[in-house]
Amino acid sequence: MLLSAGTRARYPTVLAVGTTPAHEADMSSLAAEHHVDLVRIPGLGRDVGVLGDLRALWALYRLCRRLRPDVVHTHTAKAGTLGRVAAWLAKVPVRVHTFHGHVFHGYFARWRTALYVAIERGLARITSRIIAISPRQAAELQRHLAVPADRISVIPLGFDLSRFAVADRAAARAQFRRSIQAEDHDVVITLVGRLTAIKNHALALRAFAALAPAARRSALLVFVGGGELETPLRELAQQLGIGDRVRFAGWWNGSDLPAVYYGSDIVALSSDNEGTPVCLIEALACGRAVIATDVGGVADVLEEGRLGLIIPPGRPDAFTGGLTRLLDRAARAQYETQNRASVLARYSVTRLIADVEALYDELAPPGPATGTNPVAVMV
Repeated sequence: MLLSAGTRARYPTVLAVGTTPAHEADMSSLAAEHHVDLVRIPGLGRDVGVLGDLRALWALYRLCRRLRPDVVHTHTAKAGTLGRVAAWLAKVPVRVHTFHGHVFHGYFARWRTALYVAIERGLARITSRIIAISPRQAAELQRHLAVPADRISVIPLGFDLSRFAVADRAAARAQFRRSIQAEDHDVVITLVGRLTAIKNHALALRAFAALAPAARRSALLVFVGGGELETPLRELAQQLGIGDRVRFAGWWNGSDLPAVYYGSDIVALSSDNEGTPVCLIEALACGRAVIATDVGGVADVLEEGRLGLIIPPGRPDAFTGGLTRLLDRAARAQYETQNRASVLARYSVTRLIADVEALYDELAPPGPATGTNPVAVMV
């Protein structure tokens, strides 16, 4: 949304979106807030369905034929597939795709993963430029997609982090802790994100359950977000005997997220796969201590462990050890006092807009063929 708003002065942009799943927050209000033109694409959703996908493909093709943009920039797996095919069929000159994550491991059975890799390799052939959001992801994409390095650009994510800087920290902290019924002495460990398999919240539950009894009694494990695994995770917490120390806080609006982070003492990530975890960047912006599995772009965000504790993925014992270490106030202070200026600069929305516009300028330079203000469609 911020990217669409930020690039519209030079690249007037139409944002094409699909349906919002039942367990996710609807961000359409942000479009109105930032005056972004929003087009709903019928049939475009996460789930694979032949009729729905064909309907979405046709709608995207018609949109491209009507607007005749110079650039189509896609995001996410499904929109990236349908959007690039539609743009190619409509003969859009420049087709760009950003991999926010990938499905090359951790999501599906081997045969299905191999199928998706084959599809992505085919799509790479009709993509003008692939964007990776971290150097590690770029290396993975080059290896899996078999494309030359000059076809991949690294453009880290960008955010408006100002709301975290200007928040009333004491009031924000009190708001969140009151909502989860945390005592003053409780150390709050928070995970922010969809309650879905790839996030492996069960790992965090098992790691928390393995803490020493005294440590468990002085801590709360909080899940912020929703998803299809909420009920199974609640059941697992009860089975592990930690139900009274676990909270499910649901989705929080973006404007209320400072309360989540300032109300937490530790922000954790237990994923099996990630692109660039937004929650870690936001946590660092609020000066929180973080612990995260070493997947995707995590090490890039945490500067190889300088800004947070990195642990091996899929290891409850390692996660327990890391939590035990961070439950000590002095250990948390070691990370909280690190200089985060580099993180704030690397992930600013101003830098993101400048990087993307520079890429568009390179791929679709203004001229007689494209006009002085090429239109971009983001999907």
